[in-house]
Amino acid sequence: MNAIELLAARALQISAEGHFDAQSAEPVPSPCISVCRLSLDRSHCEGCFRTLEEIRVWSRADGDERRSIWAQLLQRAGIPRPVTLEDTPP
Repeated sequence: MNAIELLAARALQISAEGHFDAQSAEPVPSPCISVCRLSLDRSHCEGCFRTLEEIRVWSRADGDERRSIWAQLLQRAGIPRPVTLEDTPP
């Protein structure tokens, strides 16, 4: 599996566990897949697709900010955002 496939699988797992749901009280898990290497242009990690700033603020970020970081890194990686319970119609 390459880094994008590992990251997509991690996003699906986290979404299935309800961590992307804004109503969840559980902490949003890190997108780190232990492939810690900067891209050639040093814009982001090649494993989790976070920028250096996103990695730096992660430990202090609240759930909303972490979900926002996840949305941005998934977009950066070209991975569709997993559907959450709040995305489904009532």
